[in-house]
Amino acid sequence: MDRTLSSETTHKIGETVLLKGWVNTRRDHGKIVFIDLRDRTGLIQVVMTGDQAGSLRPEDVVYITGLVKARPEKLVNPRLATGAVEIEAQNVTLIEKAAELPFDMGQQVLELQLPTLLDNRTLSLRHPRISDIFLVQAAVLEGFRLAARELGCIEIVVPTISASATEGGAEVFKVNYYGHSAFLTQSPQLYKQMLVPSYERVYTIAHIYRSEPSVTTRHLSESTQLDCEIGYADFTELMDALEFVGSRTVKHVTENCAGILSRFGIAPAWIPPQIPRLKMREAQEIIKQRTGVDHTLEKDLMPEDEKEIWRWAREVHHSDFVTITHYPTQKRAFYTMPDPQNPEYSLSYDLIFRGVELLSGSQRINNYDQLLAAMKSRGLNPDDFVMYLQAFKYGMPPEGGFSFGLERFTMLILELANIREASMFPRDMERVDVRLSALKKPRQRAGV
Repeated sequence: MDRTLSSETTHKIGETVLLKGWVNTRRDHGKIVFIDLRDRTGLIQVVMTGDQAGSLRPEDVVYITGLVKARPEKLVNPRLATGAVEIEAQNVTLIEKAAELPFDMGQQVLELQLPTLLDNRTLSLRHPRISDIFLVQAAVLEGFRLAARELGCIEIVVPTISASATEGGAEVFKVNYYGHSAFLTQSPQLYKQMLVPSYERVYTIAHIYRSEPSVTTRHLSESTQLDCEIGYADFTELMDALEFVGSRTVKHVTENCAGILSRFGIAPAWIPPQIPRLKMREAQEIIKQRTGVDHTLEKDLMPEDEKEIWRWAREVHHSDFVTITHYPTQKRAFYTMPDPQNPEYSLSYDLIFRGVELLSGSQRINNYDQLLAAMKSRGLNPDDFVMYLQAFKYGMPPEGGFSFGLERFTMLILELANIREASMFPRDMERVDVRLSALKKPRQRAGV
């Protein structure tokens, strides 16, 4: 008999079906036992005798053959997609016995501290609320891909080992590459630029690595970037593109994950026909007028500034998005194009979503000599960027791009408190799968 998924049972009343899944919960009522069986499509209630249930407990893997029956009207469960039916078990086969669980998989899971959930990640990911986070994340990936393709970008795959530090900073993981120095990439930036002369418009979903010696709720040591790079585009066209991709991705998630967003209590995002745009100094002036706090001499927006300018965008433009442009050139990567009208500031932009930076990018320097000079002014050695510079030496058109952080995107959509909740297997200063403090230190070899 072919397998039937739990979601398919509502159309098979009166039929005998084969279900395969995990015991989610067990409820004993005298001689009758109710099992909620879980598979990839959801839950279905199975009714069986005590003898059939035996010693079944949560997370046991079972195959169940049974009759699909309509529930009595007064026993219909409206909170369950299969709540109008149940399975009358005919045969129950235990396939694999689960060990005793370290904690109850019901509501108690949501009361546990995040480190405990991460210590037991393969188990906590089975909880529907935690599992839902990554269904939303899958929708973010799908929405991003659809939007990037609509812009005419093709998908590329870039290396995660680089001959140089992408951004020229110190926060890199250095690796011994067959006796030579190499680095885990901080960004796919250089590679996607190199491919503009070949394809004009590209996008990539890439792992990045930042050796940041801090633990915050917004940063990871390994994360995933969603990047676009677009040739033959000016500054305005680039802003149009980034706002399109950001808003289109959010719309895709809203349309395809409405049930999950409702369960999380998340209201639909406010997306106006035109997302408001401000230069950084303009945003700081607005914040000063609204709050009395003067950050107009700062070289970047503070986290509280991002929240305040978002509140302004909601009040004035009914928008959860606001694009901030023209950050100081010296605060941006070497390849960022200075504004020809005022080179102190750059043709750069951040997209703020619900009070947090969601995206960052810029128009890039596309002239070989200008790029070389920018590198040297930052103390970078052009010999470390031979292949990158080669792309500019032989003709690079005006171009630019932008990058989203997948985990941060997911965190902001679901309004999670910590970015680690939006990473299946987070890496930070304290963890690589397990807590680093839990790893046994290697024994010192005794002398002879």
